[in-house]
Amino acid sequence: MQELDQHIKAFSLLGESLRTLTEDSDSATTDTGFLDMIQKAKAENPWFDESNTKHALNAIGNLLTAESLNEWAKDYIISSKARTIGVIMPGNIPAAGFHDLLCVVFSGNRLKAKMSRDDSVILPYIKSFLTNVDEKYNELILFEDNLKDIDAVIATGSNNTFRYFDYYFSKYPHIFRKNRNSVAVITGNENEFDFLLLSKDIFRYYGLGCRNVSKLFVPEDYNFDMMFHYITSAADVMQHSKYMNNYDYQRTLLLMNNIPFLTNNFLIVKEDPSLSSPVSVLHYEKYSDVLQLESLLEQNPNDIQCIVSKTEGPDWVSPGHAQLPTLGDYADNIDTMKFLTTL
Repeated sequence: MQELDQHIKAFSLLGESLRTLTEDSDSATTDTGFLDMIQKAKAENPWFDESNTKHALNAIGNLLTAESLNEWAKDYIISSKARTIGVIMPGNIPAAGFHDLLCVVFSGNRLKAKMSRDDSVILPYIKSFLTNVDEKYNELILFEDNLKDIDAVIATGSNNTFRYFDYYFSKYPHIFRKNRNSVAVITGNENEFDFLLLSKDIFRYYGLGCRNVSKLFVPEDYNFDMMFHYITSAADVMQHSKYMNNYDYQRTLLLMNNIPFLTNNFLIVKEDPSLSSPVSVLHYEKYSDVLQLESLLEQNPNDIQCIVSKTEGPDWVSPGHAQLPTLGDYADNIDTMKFLTTL
């Protein structure tokens, strides 16, 4: 219990620091270490612009309060025998591997992580902060290229890398994560505010996260005019060259193949049954009965990360909150802490 209290103290201090640095511009501009980290992360991965990296770190900071950490951890029996957990981390959005780091440490284990080449700056910064609070985190959190001498594995990747995970690590107790997407259910009763919030779920991190909305379910004969009008608040994505290169490429493909689509010059919306859509493209599918749609969505638990809607559904998320998960919102809906505390 004493060790858990120490973790709560250290991580709540981290949370306080991240909130200050991302909410108080004066503090951020005087912290050269923080500014250097932000710039290095962007140089390593151009998708990690300052706004998105600060948003990710602010979201983490808001989770890391003593109250929320206590409330979250109380549901688990922390193991007295520390094991070494190998974690293969994703790099699709800033600090995507942080929650696994948090779970490994709070479960009483040691982390040995292979970071993504697209996100190898932010987590070492976080480790450095924790080590300054307590030197023991230098041994509890390790970043290595090769995962050897481990007792269990958590690996996040694509459907293709899943086969690699299975081949090399299936002999260990494991969690393997594959591609997932998030969807939004449009009722036709949305207002300006709803679409302003939904635009955050679509465009935050340029749509690269598994919690980003990649597909809409809309009523029959739905008119997209209102949605297009109000998501112009996200038009600053047009300033990002990599995003617009994707947009131009996808638009050219559709035109060459005579595939109908709608666009507002920075987002392409096309009818498509697939849950997954390329960067700058949003798929949609029509429905006639919301209850039937709920049943359909429940049949895809392994493909959908979260469902965004103004209407209430089982575990659905309100617009604007897709990229604001709680401590208990586990990737692929697999309880990582339960896995780690029952090894």
